[in-house]
Amino acid sequence: MSGTFTSLQDKVVVITGGTRGIGFAAVKAFLKEGAKVALFGSRQETVDKAMTKLMEENSDYPVKGYHPDLTDAQAVRDVIAEIEKEFGSVDVLINNAGVSDATPLLQYDDEHFHNVMDINVSSALNMIRAVVPSMKEHGGGNIINTSSVVSLYAQKSGVAYPTSKFAINGMTKSLARELGPMHIRVNAVAPGIIATDMVAALDQKLIAGMAAGIPMQRLGEPEDIANAFLFLASDLASYISGTVLSVDGAIII
Repeated sequence: MSGTFTSLQDKVVVITGGTRGIGFAAVKAFLKEGAKVALFGSRQETVDKAMTKLMEENSDYPVKGYHPDLTDAQAVRDVIAEIEKEFGSVDVLINNAGVSDATPLLQYDDEHFHNVMDINVSSALNMIRAVVPSMKEHGGGNIINTSSVVSLYAQKSGVAYPTSKFAINGMTKSLARELGPMHIRVNAVAPGIIATDMVAALDQKLIAGMAAGIPMQRLGEPEDIANAFLFLASDLASYISGTVLSVDGAIII
């Protein structure tokens, strides 16, 4: 199977946070392009649910599900080794796992702040460190991190979340320079307000108000972000690295 991005045919793609929303849309998008996909979720039950949906759509999809603790560097290395035995060297890593946060400053405790940073930042670094040796050995690869528009204009409450996404942008740009000589490209996608399950559960009037504040007059769809991942992972973006691509309907210009 191959679609628009023929350069992704048979590529091995790892997608964290791949069981729902943007991540699940990305899993389906890469599978439809003929890639082999390892999707990561936080729990066995969410992984099983995602896998069931995919098998119902196409029982021949080359996809497997995993649920390692992404904050545990050794656990991440172990599962990447398992994926490499199953599919081969990882060609594309999409660091999409993360948590949002809106906790007011004076309500933070050390554990809560560090938990957000561990999941959103340390986990991404653990994944990158696990795949880069094989990418280097096999002549290159692609790393795409999920950032957020709040990394560009912050938010009113919940300082841990924009701090973590500012960190993701810095990681992206720094590693693009460091890993460029290894032919490893590193980019990030910064989604705006996306119509995920969490947003869909909000009051319709609130959703309408959110959409009205977006110049394109609609919320983004998970597929909009998945398409950005596809482009950045493909040969069409072969000279793009170190970029934080906003996909937000012109909220940030």
